[in-house]
Amino acid sequence: MKTKYLDILEKVFVIIGLTFFSKGFDVGSTPAVPEPIPGLIPPIAISGIRYFVWITSIILIFLRWKKCLAIASKDKYLWILVALILQSYIWSDYPSFTYQGGREIWQMTSFALYFASRFSLREQVQLIAINFGIGGILSIITALAFPAAGLHILDHPGAWKGIYDYKNTLGSMMIIGSLAFYLLPLNNLRTPIRKKIGVILKYSGIALFLAVVILCTSKTSLVIYFLLVGILIFYSKYRWQGKITVIYLDISILILGCVGTLVFTNWVNILSGLGKDHTMSGRTLMWGVMLLRIQDRPWFGYGRGAFWVRSSGYPAQVGGAISHVFVAPHGHNGFLDLTLDIGLIGFTLFMISFLVAFARSLKRAYAAQSSEDIWPLAFLIFLAMNNIMESYLLRVDNIYWVLFVTTVLSVPLHRPKVVMKSQNTCLDTAIKRSQ
Repeated sequence: MKTKYLDILEKVFVIIGLTFFSKGFDVGSTPAVPEPIPGLIPPIAISGIRYFVWITSIILIFLRWKKCLAIASKDKYLWILVALILQSYIWSDYPSFTYQGGREIWQMTSFALYFASRFSLREQVQLIAINFGIGGILSIITALAFPAAGLHILDHPGAWKGIYDYKNTLGSMMIIGSLAFYLLPLNNLRTPIRKKIGVILKYSGIALFLAVVILCTSKTSLVIYFLLVGILIFYSKYRWQGKITVIYLDISILILGCVGTLVFTNWVNILSGLGKDHTMSGRTLMWGVMLLRIQDRPWFGYGRGAFWVRSSGYPAQVGGAISHVFVAPHGHNGFLDLTLDIGLIGFTLFMISFLVAFARSLKRAYAAQSSEDIWPLAFLIFLAMNNIMESYLLRVDNIYWVLFVTTVLSVPLHRPKVVMKSQNTCLDTAIKRSQ
């Protein structure tokens, strides 16, 4: 009985941590206006939650230090990358700022290590689904009952942001929630009634997330949502046909990724039809300036976050590509921002860690025995696509880095054996089993 209560407490702690890193406690705040609007929860309370999550994660890691050490050893490139980020204050123009910001990397990474070591992939998907299910429901309640807090007022009037700080954040959170709900394992529900209720809740949640994505008016999130749905449908219908088909599958994934990139960067007519201009709201102009600045410090970058310090002058340079009064808060591209932070060396380390995890995710998805085995692949594809148009990797403390580290450390664990059967069970059977 005592173990059961401790297990419940740990799951509640994870929900609190996921909510914190997804900015769910920033309800009512708006960072995207000239003067940021504080949220309904006092900063001192959010700071308390921050240190509660951090300290508790460290304590729980020490209590399971052997298992955590074994799991941490699954990807040495990740830890070299983390060390590089933490040491980037040495070459930063604002060493104090970069050094203090290092606590965010410690907090995110320690929580992710605990999350990966404590819970199985099945439990991770369930907890992520619960977290964003709560976030979606609270976002609807906030937007309808407290529009001053749940809607954009000054910028993007009428667009939903729910309990989060920005409409694009809400859109991204709902996509992650949709992925988790779609891949939610239900095969542990034994009775037909429970299974039926589980299926109803599962698809009701997916419908809720889609509705909120539409209401937040984030067109990037909407495009990514449908691309990911297409990819998941492709995987759920895939059947083994030998090694040649495995190659076709990899090529299909590559093509889908390229198509997604083209939609965001080159398909002017499509973007114009969605209300975008040919420069994607000035993003390409900003990226041009950022690429020039990367050439100034190519190997180690400017130090985490230092490039975007207002007094550095660089944000004004980047924003000046659009308007002489615009000061860019970030580059709207996670990969370019990461390169500005820690240079081409850091970017290379990230890509090695990402690609190794992606390859492992493919193998796990090929041999999926349950729907949660597809989660690592789905999340990594989402992460790559989402960072083409937004900066969601290293900027501030965020859920994306947490789930990236968790996925990298979790995907090598307990990988099911590949069963090569012609025209036989694969991912579609795995998803059907979960239902």
